[in-house]
Order: sequence, then structure tokens, then C-alpha cells
Amino acid sequence: MSDLHDNPLDDPASDPFEVAAAAAADIARLTGVEHHDIALTLGSGWGKAAELIGETVAAFPATEVTGFSKPALEGHVGTLRSVRTPRGKHVLVIGARTHFYEGHGVRRVVHSVRTAAATGARTMVLTNGAGGIKHTWQPGRPVLISDHLNLTAASPLEGATFIDLTDLYSMRLRDLARTIDPSLDEGVYCQFRGPQYETPAEVQMAKILGGHIVGMSTALEAIAARQSGMEILGFSLITNMAAGIQTTPLSHQEVIDAGREAEPVISSLLARVIGAM
Repeated sequence: MSDLHDNPLDDPASDPFEVAAAAAADIARLTGVEHHDIALTLGSGWGKAAELIGETVAAFPATEVTGFSKPALEGHVGTLRSVRTPRGKHVLVIGARTHFYEGHGVRRVVHSVRTAAATGARTMVLTNGAGGIKHTWQPGRPVLISDHLNLTAASPLEGATFIDLTDLYSMRLRDLARTIDPSLDEGVYCQFRGPQYETPAEVQMAKILGGHIVGMSTALEAIAARQSGMEILGFSLITNMAAGIQTTPLSHQEVIDAGREAEPVISSLLARVIGAM
């Protein structure tokens, strides 16, 4: 069990993978499921997918699991759920994301991913709500993540740990998603540190660097998932046009509202993609 003031990951002498193993043992005890096949992190707007994937075996507050903290962001439900798909796959649904801007360190940001790997999951599906740079993308549109720019100046890798990220976001899984919805577009996700929204100049910088989507999550998690040997699929829900592309002021309420409006459609899409895995 963990809270914001007593977390084993905050001890620099601790091994984050041992903490993840302890968390996986907690999940096995709480769910009665010894092995999960797929893990899914639910970002803003994607929450309903958990109800559509299959039969919920168990659901519980994330704070009952070693190393997890209560989410600071409205729109994240703070629970973990074990779901059995009609094909008999076990999916660990993570509704408790720690964002880098919360200031708890990268270990806490990627703990859910490392825990998922420790439960046995070999596939990691990461979703988020984000700002769009492409003028042809309107709020409410889901897009696949093809690559990322990590603009946080941080990494979950510690020491001389060299991990190849050439094919970080699985082409196989992106092709699978397009068999479900051939209209899916894709783009490069840019993770900024946050919590402030990007300035128009920063959005233009991201565009010049090759970015199409801007947000405050996912990239660090994807790196940790690759380190753990997982195959990764990333989805962004365009909740707003990024600063400078959108001329009106940005707000978190706008993100929540766009996610709520798009939730039925994108959740059904996500459930069908996971069902095909």
C-alpha cells in the first residue's frame, strides 16, 4: 500500500523493479489472477473502454498496491481493474497515472508500466488526451502514435542502460488497429514537462521538430515499457487544437469536455482493438 508521503520508490537505494514485483504480487492477491497478458493505461477520454473489453474480475483502488499513489488529475479514476476478454485474455486496466509534473520523480511516473510487465503483460497500450497540431484534426479524433519526442529532459532509465527505441511504437499493432478502423491517422507525440500548457512558440518548435501531438504523458512510460520488453501501442485523443493552432484560450475543462463527448466512440474502438489482440 502506498500514499503520497510513504512510497518505497522515493528511496533512492530501492530497486524500482523489486517494488514493481511487490506490486504485481499485490495485484495477483487482489484479483486472483496470477498472469495478465495485456496492460492498458487509460488517459483522459478513454475510461469507458474498461467496461467494454470483457468481464471485470476485480477492481480496487490503486493505493492498495505497493508504490501506487492517488491520481492528482481529474479525469483519472485512480483504480486498477482486471478484465477477462471473451477470448480468455487477462487485461490489467490502469486508471491511475502519475504525471511527471506532479513532482514525484520518474520512478513513480513509470511504476504502473513496470508493474504491468511484472504481472506478465507483454503488450502495453498507452492512451492519452492531447493537443493536435495538424489543422485537419478536430477535437474528438483518435490518432495512433507512430513515434515520440521526449521533451521532458528526463528518462526512466538509470545508469548506463542503453535501450533501442527505433521501433518503439509497434507497427504490427498499429496495422492491427487500422484493420478495426482504416481511417485512423497517426503522428509523432511530443511529451512536454507541464503542467502549464505549451505556448504557441513551443507548439511551433514541436512542429518544426516533426511533432503532430502535444501532451504531458506517455513518452516516459513507453521508454520504460520497452526496457521491460513489452510491445507498445499508443493512442491519443485530440481533445483540443494546440496553442497557436487554436486561437481561443486553453483549459483543462475543455480537455475533460472533449473527452467525455468522444468517450463512447473511442472506447468502443479501443475495446475492439484489444479484443483483436
